[in-house]
Amino acid sequence: QVHLVESGGGLVQAGGSLRLSCVFAVRPRGAYAMGWFRQAPGKEREFVAAITWSSGFPYYATFVQGRFTVSRDNVKNTVYLQMNSLKPEDTAVYYCASGAGDAAQYYDYWGQGTQVTVSS
Repeated sequence: QVHLVESGGGLVQAGGSLRLSCVFAVRPRGAYAMGWFRQAPGKEREFVAAITWSSGFPYYATFVQGRFTVSRDNVKNTVYLQMNSLKPEDTAVYYCASGAGDAAQYYDYWGQGTQVTVSS
C-alpha cells in the first residue's frame, strides 16, 4: 500500500510563501510522475504541478505563472512544492499523488491533503 503524507500547509498573507512536502515510504510502482493538485471549497480538484521520476522534468498548470516550483529528492523520497507570491485564490487543500499527466483520473495514489489559506 502506497502511503503519501503531505505537510507544510498553513495560513499566510497574500504575497507570502509556503513550501509543501510530500513524503512516501516506498516509491509508487510504475508511477511516471508525482503531482500536486488542489481543491477549493465548492470547486473541482485541479492540477497544479508535477515532476517526472526519470528525468525530473517539471510541468505546471497555466495559472501557476512562474510562482510555484516543483522538485523532488529521490534520496529522501520527498516531493516539494515551493509556492511564492501566494494569492487569496490559491486557498485550497493541496494533495500530492502519483501517476501521470495533468488529470486527476490518471493518478492512483493520493495523500490526505494539507490546507493552505492565503489571507488578503
